[in-house]
Amino acid sequence: MGNNDLRWKQRFQNYEMAFFKLKEAMEQENLNELERDGLIQRFEFTIDLSWKVMKDYLEEKGFVFKPSPKDTLREAQRAGLIDFGQVLIDGLDIRNELSHDYSGSKFEVSEEALRDEVYPALQMLYQFFVDEGGQEQLADLNE
Repeated sequence: MGNNDLRWKQRFQNYEMAFFKLKEAMEQENLNELERDGLIQRFEFTIDLSWKVMKDYLEEKGFVFKPSPKDTLREAQRAGLIDFGQVLIDGLDIRNELSHDYSGSKFEVSEEALRDEVYPALQMLYQFFVDEGGQEQLADLNE
């Protein structure tokens, strides 16, 4: 197993942990302010790891591209690996807005898109990496 192969699988392990923490937060209803802030933080971790694990995966597969968040997701879609790249790009935009929202008003505007579009795309990305052997890393890394 090459270093790049190991790298995306290690990064996927972090994505997996972040994704399941986000899933737990997404299952909560009628969030108070503290819970909303926790959901936003978990979303930020997960969306950041989403493009980073894809960057590592693409590099392992030999793709050459500008490794910025949006370019990485565009490249993955262009390569036919995913068909929800724009939704994840929209998620990055939501993350950027929420990271500077101290009143909570932007979350109220973004919550529906986050729950109905971005979170399902993060779930599909998780499944993509599981199908690509991302969960094999547990056995491989511990040997």
